[in-house]
Amino acid sequence: MRASYETFLTSNGMRLAFAPLPDSECTAVSIHIPAGSRDDPSGHEGIAHFVEHMSFKGTVRRDARDISLDAENVGASLDAFTSEEQTVYEARGDAETLPLLVDILCDMVWHSTFPAAEIDLEREVIAEEIVMYQEAPGDHITDLLSRALWGNHSLGQPISGSLESIRRIDQPALQKFALRHHRRSDIVIAVAGPHQAPDVLELLEGLLPPSTGPTESPPFIDDAVPTRHEVERRDTQQLQLALAYRSFGRTDPRRHALNLLSMILGEGASSRLFQRLREERGLCYQVSCDASLLSDTGSLEIHAGLDPASRDEAIRCIEEELQDLATHGPREGELARAKRLAASQSRAGMESTSAHASWIGECILHHGSIITPAEALEKARAVTPEQVQAVAREICTPERLALAEIKPR
Repeated sequence: MRASYETFLTSNGMRLAFAPLPDSECTAVSIHIPAGSRDDPSGHEGIAHFVEHMSFKGTVRRDARDISLDAENVGASLDAFTSEEQTVYEARGDAETLPLLVDILCDMVWHSTFPAAEIDLEREVIAEEIVMYQEAPGDHITDLLSRALWGNHSLGQPISGSLESIRRIDQPALQKFALRHHRRSDIVIAVAGPHQAPDVLELLEGLLPPSTGPTESPPFIDDAVPTRHEVERRDTQQLQLALAYRSFGRTDPRRHALNLLSMILGEGASSRLFQRLREERGLCYQVSCDASLLSDTGSLEIHAGLDPASRDEAIRCIEEELQDLATHGPREGELARAKRLAASQSRAGMESTSAHASWIGECILHHGSIITPAEALEKARAVTPEQVQAVAREICTPERLALAEIKPR
């Protein structure tokens, strides 16, 4: 599904990213708040995520039940998520529901009342979410790896916080965080569907609040935080292993080479690590690799679940593949195959209105302008084997390595 994209400045200084999709029967709206767990104050870790939950619990005009019913009575759906650097509120429905969906999201984001009676209830829900992730080694290893990568920086804390930190979060703290971050002028509103831009702007104008200036997130200074080795022991038969190498941020032009390096290493059944660790050695059922990019830093991450007796051999195989890429670059056909996979994934991922809204919202939020999927693919197609090798040589070094393990007692 192709689209041309447009951007507008609203009267309160926020930005609208718009994807006109004249042939679509659906609409998608998302509000991108440029604050996530990275912005959690010390002692209140998890508050960005807590605010996201509480935004569904009542506004000046709607209680929690009304929020759900107003959307679902017209067949629409609401969702939200918090990451390290943003909180996103989303709505999807039939095209004619756009006015209602815009009204609901704006009401939730800018008129939540954080009812005291709901805070303790939601605290218990979040506590159960934290415990659920802690008890699932495949999920909890991600938090351990973040701690190994980012140390005591806020990036090293779980997005949901801890059982101790969420107990300290009360109504004034929630209100203060929302007032600081949910009215920022660098918020982005994204809309995709068969609409006209003037109509979308008109819908928004009466619903937007007065805005405040942008707020800087705590910077990450690479040299100030050494990478670490985090180990947790528990009653389990399998070893969860995660390795990561700190890299550059999402605006670095080398990001395309890093993404392709990740695909060559561990994205797909033909990838090096899948073939070496699973198919040739039988060391694990699954191994994967991913490039995670933030505003001023990032990482190349490798995850595997395996028999504890295979640990050393698995790490040796991983390090040998990384060293081979750093020394010799991609083998014949590897880079071309990775580029085709990236192109296919990109096209498949853009087959919905919500995908377009998410894409343009994040582009404006993180890059300041819209990069079309076609432009991103052209950048990827232009990556050379030498560029992939240079990235592997630069970041896959012992001093950049962070390691996390969940192993049997």
